[in-house]
Amino acid sequence: MSKKVLIITYYWPPAGGIGVVRWVKFVKYIRENGWEPVVYTVSNANYPLTDDSLQHDVPTDIQIIKRPIWEPHHLYRLFSKNKGSSGLADIKPRDQASFVEWISNWVRSNFFIPDARARWIKPSVQFLTGYLKGNPVEAIVSTGPPHSAHLIAMSLKQKTGIPWLADFRDPWTTMDYYQELLLTGWANRKHHRLELEVLKTADALTVVGNGMKREFEEKSGRKAVVVTNGFDEGDFSDDRVQLDERFTLVHIGTFFSRINPTNLWQCLAELNSEGHPMISDLRIILMGRIDAAVVESIRNAGLEEFLILVPSQPHQEAVRQMKSAQILLLCIFEQTKFVLTGKLFEYLAAQRPIFCIGPKDGDAASILKETGAGQTFSFEDKIGIKQHLMELHAKFIKGELKKAENNSRHYSHRELVKEMVSQLNQISRKKISL
Repeated sequence: MSKKVLIITYYWPPAGGIGVVRWVKFVKYIRENGWEPVVYTVSNANYPLTDDSLQHDVPTDIQIIKRPIWEPHHLYRLFSKNKGSSGLADIKPRDQASFVEWISNWVRSNFFIPDARARWIKPSVQFLTGYLKGNPVEAIVSTGPPHSAHLIAMSLKQKTGIPWLADFRDPWTTMDYYQELLLTGWANRKHHRLELEVLKTADALTVVGNGMKREFEEKSGRKAVVVTNGFDEGDFSDDRVQLDERFTLVHIGTFFSRINPTNLWQCLAELNSEGHPMISDLRIILMGRIDAAVVESIRNAGLEEFLILVPSQPHQEAVRQMKSAQILLLCIFEQTKFVLTGKLFEYLAAQRPIFCIGPKDGDAASILKETGAGQTFSFEDKIGIKQHLMELHAKFIKGELKKAENNSRHYSHRELVKEMVSQLNQISRKKISL
């Protein structure tokens, strides 16, 4: 007989983007491992991206509980020029924000802790406390960010004694955009206090990478387990996709200004001025939410004629573009070098060469080296970037940029969920022994 697990997540279909994929896929496969999922999410979320196609991955007969949330996004949009913004990751650097955006950031930073979903915590705890009395489960999972989900689960753990696994897709107080918050000393201390309380109270901690594992273990003095993001082999089973005829550099997903590889654009501009044959083949395809600063830097480099902007697409179309790309571009910010985005693993599954620009000592660089799927260059390594571009184009001309197997099978969601289930089994047995 299956054991039940309550999964608390803000991001759930129709939410789009890579952040929602992790637990949609784990829910898809968790039944194969003896656990019955019950999903708790929001009914009226303000998702920056939507993708109805992900609904197809959700088993039709699982229980999904949706409850309303009040979010301050409508107030923020009154002040922000970025009308599509809703998440902390969209906060502008202080030197780029207008005065009203600065005020909005200050209010959100100090009155909505740990995040803009803070007003979901109390009503969720009240509802779920009553729900669990009549509908017992063997374990609770919370996945964040938003870290409000962890605070809901922590309160339930304290009220009911049900074992709790806290799953971190991103860090908390060391995430890059945390530095852009206009926190008072009191608010900063509260963030750190809540973070430590979550780390110490949860019965199990899972994280997506080794850097985050080390950080959390140092802070809490307890074990954290790495369960990386991954890919669903079923999404990549169609071999009918044809490679792009042009030399395409393709980036999928949100492209923030903080990961803008300006030296890459400058290298391409130099190759253009030098009359390199690459330029006649070149296409730069950016699919998703692209920061205006990224587009501006490409235009300033004289590359606008090679640029193709594609709005966010359903997940399966994004997968098709990954598989048809000649080169997949991955950019990792220095401050998030231990954050392993789900995009990396879907790039692996696409089996196209990955050109990573970011910290060479980061977790993504380590996985690319381990799997043999690509190479990593620092943002400052203009010589290395230019040389690698020419090497890749030479292979393209020779027809050597073909589908390449890489050592990435153990990053499939079907395999990764087994480790998550192992943690659930351990904490549920601990409760029984008590």
